Amino acid sequence: MSTATYTVTGMTCGHCVSSVTEEVEQIPGVTAVDVDLQTGNVTVTSEAPLDDAQVKGAVEEAGYQLQS
Repeated sequence: MSTATYTVTGMTCGHCVSSVTEEVEQIPGVTAVDVDLQTGNVTVTSEAPLDDAQVKGAVEEAGYQLQS
């Protein structure tokens, strides 16, 4: 099990949280996604460490940016 936390910018509402959650959950191996709207933190739990590029792609597909 692996857990990583990312910061996403541009989220302003519950729909934003849902969009990011749905996209990140589609990454193979992801077992849980927890999005905190207040801080922009997205905690991803997966079977093995994820490639940050996959997470970035999923967040961008949802219409937001991963803070570097």
